[in-house]
Amino acid sequence: MENVVRLTPTLKAVAAVATLVLAATACGSSDSGSSGGGLNPPDLKAQSKLGKSEGEVNLIAWAGYVEDGSNDPKVNWVSDFEKQTGCQVNSKVAASSDEMVKLMKTGEYDAVSASGDASLRLIASGDAAPVNTGLVANYKDIFPDLKLQAWNSVKGKAYGIPHGRGANLLMYNTQKVTPAPTSWAAVFDDASTYKGHVTAYDSPIYIADAALYLKATKPELKIKDPYALDQKQFDAAVALLKKQNADIGEYWSDYLKEISAFKSGDSVVGTTWQVIANLTADEGAKIKAFVPKEGSTGWSDTWMISAKAKHPNCAYQWLNWIVSPKVNAQVAEYFGEAPANAKACEETSDKNFCTTYHAADTAYWKNIAFWNTPIEQCLDGRTDVKCVPYAKWVQAWTEIKG
Repeated sequence: MENVVRLTPTLKAVAAVATLVLAATACGSSDSGSSGGGLNPPDLKAQSKLGKSEGEVNLIAWAGYVEDGSNDPKVNWVSDFEKQTGCQVNSKVAASSDEMVKLMKTGEYDAVSASGDASLRLIASGDAAPVNTGLVANYKDIFPDLKLQAWNSVKGKAYGIPHGRGANLLMYNTQKVTPAPTSWAAVFDDASTYKGHVTAYDSPIYIADAALYLKATKPELKIKDPYALDQKQFDAAVALLKKQNADIGEYWSDYLKEISAFKSGDSVVGTTWQVIANLTADEGAKIKAFVPKEGSTGWSDTWMISAKAKHPNCAYQWLNWIVSPKVNAQVAEYFGEAPANAKACEETSDKNFCTTYHAADTAYWKNIAFWNTPIEQCLDGRTDVKCVPYAKWVQAWTEIKG
């Protein structure tokens, strides 16, 4: 992307959802082979038909996904849902995927806006039920390349309804980083050029960014999927990040800190999200953000229904509502992500929004390896080796940061 466009949400809106990025979230990879990898979840059946509304629904969500006007009177898509369905919404904001998994295991919640590390665990443990997409009328308008992917299905069986997506971009200060970078080398092999002013996303899943770079620059490692790393491949990614650590000025874990760091010049190059890039430019910083030549990692969230849902009919109505064109547009603009419903692009207040976020650009998303959950059964289909599971990624991330 050559130019960064002004975004509709304000810094106030960003502050309301900033807690989201503290999570070590992870969603599915578009190049991770067959959906669900080697998972063999319990044989649960999807609901066959909708019944009478139960009068309420209990949701677990990321901040900014279930807004009822209490954070901002102008941001409310819950009240109309309650009026139209008779389902009272009770929601809890989760600070991490681990918290989402723990809460879903209680059986007290009906649906969750799961990220990839949560979704695969919920599927494998039998805490999430398959979803009958035929009961979700708006599913037909979801972008095809979001359906039946590795983070929301297993062996062709849907376990959720796609909500939105975004890419992890390389952002740089156009006045201090010259020549203009084209590669992730700017934050890896060439990071010492900007020692103390390099920034990176503060999460174990960032190990995949190093793996993605090594996939392109060290073909002898034979990395096919940045979320399916055998021990040798994993060790190489960790070694690269330990080397990078010496040049890192700050690992960012919320929107506002990264915006501030690029404004002040404390950070001049690093990973970011489109919403942060837009707001940083809006604040006067001279920056550009783009997907480097190696491609990038990215994220997507999925609304899933609990296998123990006490209010499944209201849950299905919520899934249909949250991806309806107008509501999906509202959520996407407030949160700062590409909507999942193609018709949402006609409903955004900023008519350039879907262009800025590449919502319908299939070629763009083919270069994004969506976050996924690393498991021992290699997601790239290999059976002759074991891959390093996510728990080891968490442990390694602590070591990387020193």
